[in-house]
Amino acid sequence: MRFYYYWVALLVFVLDYVTKKIIATQLEIGDQISVIGNFFLITSHRNRGAAFGILQDQRLFFIIITIVIVTGIIWYIQAVRKSAKPWLLIGLGLVLGGALGNFLDRARFGEVVDFLQFNFGSYQFPIFNVADSAIVCGVALILIDTLLSAKDEKKRLENGEDKEPNNHEQQPV
Repeated sequence: MRFYYYWVALLVFVLDYVTKKIIATQLEIGDQISVIGNFFLITSHRNRGAAFGILQDQRLFFIIITIVIVTGIIWYIQAVRKSAKPWLLIGLGLVLGGALGNFLDRARFGEVVDFLQFNFGSYQFPIFNVADSAIVCGVALILIDTLLSAKDEKKRLENGEDKEPNNHEQQPV
């Protein structure tokens, strides 16, 4: 399937948009629905910052950074699409879709709709959304690709492959 990484991005974007729209129209801010006891809740929340609520009310900063990141991801996908492994391209597609999903909220409303809440005993993990999940999973796939590529490169070098002749060695006089 050609350009599957863009389809991944589109799927994430649409799923994120639809879920946020449902939360924003069906729940008041602060409303909660228990999914699995107190462990997993759907909680209507708004975030005017980044992950874990840092950099609150920095809308213009986030818009500029997201434009730069999205441009960079698209450029990189185009540069490596013929030689990259599928999990790298899927990871980039996940990050792209997630970035665009949160970008739309920030550009339109100045805040992001978050609603997935997990509690581990007395610890409440910061509330997040589908776009955030896609970004985290995408970054994990990119890191896995990086680690596996480094391992493959190390093996090639140990086996004497890909060594370029050194034309700068001094010749005996």
